Amino acid sequence: MAGAGPAGASAAITALRLGAGVTLFDPASPRHKVCGEFLSAEVEPVLRDLGVWDRIIAAGAVRYERLILHFGRVTRTTVFAERPLGLSRFALDRVLLDEALRAGARLERARAENPAIIAHGRKLAASGGRRVFAFKAHFQGPVGDEVELYFADGWYVGVNRVENGVTNVCGLAGEAILRRFGFSPSALLDSWEPLRERLRPLARSMKWLMTGPLVFGRHGACATYRAGDAFSFADPFTGSGLLAAMLTGCSAGEAAALGRPVAEHERWCRSLLRRQSAVSCVFRFLLRTGAAELLSGFVPAGWLVAATRPGRPEQA
Repeated sequence: MAGAGPAGASAAITALRLGAGVTLFDPASPRHKVCGEFLSAEVEPVLRDLGVWDRIIAAGAVRYERLILHFGRVTRTTVFAERPLGLSRFALDRVLLDEALRAGARLERARAENPAIIAHGRKLAASGGRRVFAFKAHFQGPVGDEVELYFADGWYVGVNRVENGVTNVCGLAGEAILRRFGFSPSALLDSWEPLRERLRPLARSMKWLMTGPLVFGRHGACATYRAGDAFSFADPFTGSGLLAAMLTGCSAGEAAALGRPVAEHERWCRSLLRRQSAVSCVFRFLLRTGAAELLSGFVPAGWLVAATRPGRPEQA
C-alpha cells in the first residue's frame, strides 16, 4: 500500500490482523509534516483497537482542557467535555508505523506502483481560483492546557501544545494574502496584534514547513481503496483530520483484506465524513465572507467541536 502515515499504518495493522500480507511503500515516514497535531477525544478507542494507546501516552501526548476561538475582536471559550490530545505528527506516525512493522508489515523506502490501498496523503493540486496553502512550525516557551484558533480575514492559525513542552503553530492562508507577506508565515502572524502578542514569549525551533495548494472535499472516483487525505481532505480547523485518517484507514485495510468492493468502502467513508464536510464547507464560506465574526456571538464554541467530528456511518 502507498503511504505509511496514520491512514496507511492503520490500514496495514487492520489488514495484518485479518491475515493479509502487507508491504508499505513510503520514501520518508515518519517525518515532520504540516499538521495541526490535534487528536480529538474520539480517537482513544481507535488507538486502543490498533494496540498503540499506551505507546501514544508514553510518547508524551498532552491533554487539553479548553478551546479558545478568536474571531477578530470576539473571543469565545469552551471547556472540552472530553479532553482531546496533542502529539506531534512525527511521534504519532512513528508509533503507528512501529506497530505495523511489529505486526508483520514490510517497509519499502520507495513509491508504490499499482498499490492495493492509496494512503499517501493529498496528491491533487488546485489550479486557479482561490488557492490556499498551509504552514507549520514548532516553538519553545511557556505552554498552557488550551487549544487556540485565531480566525482573521482569509486566513487562520491554530496554537496548541504537544509533547516535550513544544507549541505547534499551524495555519492556512490564501495565496494572495501570503504573497502580500512574501510567503513568510512569520510576517503574516506578526501582522495581527492578538496573534503577535500570543507568540511573543515563544521562540521558533524549526524552519517553517509549507504545503499546497490544498483541495478541500472528496476526490473523484477511483478503482482502488483510498484512505485519509487521499480519499477526502477536510479543512484543518475541524480538528478531526487525524481521526478521519485512522478510521478510513481501518476501513480500507479491512475491505482490502476481505475482498470487499471498493464502492462499499467508499460508501462507508462518505457516510462517515458527510457531516464534517458539510459543516466545514459552510464555515469556510462564513470565514471568507467575514460573517463568522458576526455570527460568533450566537454560535456556542462547543457546537463547532461537535459538528465537525466524523459522524456515525450508515451500514454498508
